[in-house]
Amino acid sequence: MPMKSEHQGEGAKPLAEREDVHFAAIDWAGRRVRIEYQWVSRHLSQAPLLIFLHEGLGSLAMWKDFPQRMCSAAQCRGLVFSRPGYGRSTPRAPDELWQPDFMHRQADEVLPSLLEALDVSPHRSRPWLFGHSDGGSIALLYAAKFPRSVAGAIVVAPHIFVEEISVSSIEKARTAYLETDLPKRLGRYHDHPDSAFWGWNRIWLDPKFRNWSIEQEIAKIRCPTLAVQGTDDEYGTLEQIRGIGRLVPAAELLEIAHCGHSPHRDQSDQLIAATAKFMAAHAG
Repeated sequence: MPMKSEHQGEGAKPLAEREDVHFAAIDWAGRRVRIEYQWVSRHLSQAPLLIFLHEGLGSLAMWKDFPQRMCSAAQCRGLVFSRPGYGRSTPRAPDELWQPDFMHRQADEVLPSLLEALDVSPHRSRPWLFGHSDGGSIALLYAAKFPRSVAGAIVVAPHIFVEEISVSSIEKARTAYLETDLPKRLGRYHDHPDSAFWGWNRIWLDPKFRNWSIEQEIAKIRCPTLAVQGTDDEYGTLEQIRGIGRLVPAAELLEIAHCGHSPHRDQSDQLIAATAKFMAAHAG
């Protein structure tokens, strides 16, 4: 999902200048796809691994310095990447239309393939997942699908079903994309802004997506789970994380006041402190 401040270019390094970014190749959706990725504190080889899963209009670059700050506070290493269609990863094919299972496919196919390409054994390393918005939903789906491959999950403003507030805000985003300089601003974070925007926007506004829900799947999650949401989230009500609280036995909830859809921007210090504390409490 887009956030209030995600389209502001200040502080973001242009894509071409990110020399610390690397690329991996995976076979997915019938073609060879390249995935841009970045390690954070990789030299801490014995430290826990935290994998960052971006939002519906996000990318590696759009996280800015948050992964570094988060990993420093939690004393862990990190893996940040852009999903296919985003950032500098392979864009969507011109005729590619995402289907209601697009987040399931990211959890079931793309993330496992990327970890294999990077020689990361989730059974051995049991990484933590940190997902925002659509990325939070993907984290939940992965934790449900691969219970022995996850140490825990931190999901920030996740979606477990579709709400009218989400649809309304996404309709406003479509208008902004068509009538403002939003494509140019998104170009700071994506080589192909149209690929990122329309892949996400069209499926969320597709009538067949209105009944989408992952409530049945996430009821299978048994790993420690921290679900976080701002009380002023413009893309979902607090029923999203409260639903996780009812469905996931090991879930803890954090509602952050004076915070919109992007706690890692609006209240980053509070989110970092809560995440580091949660990970430490469930270490090992």
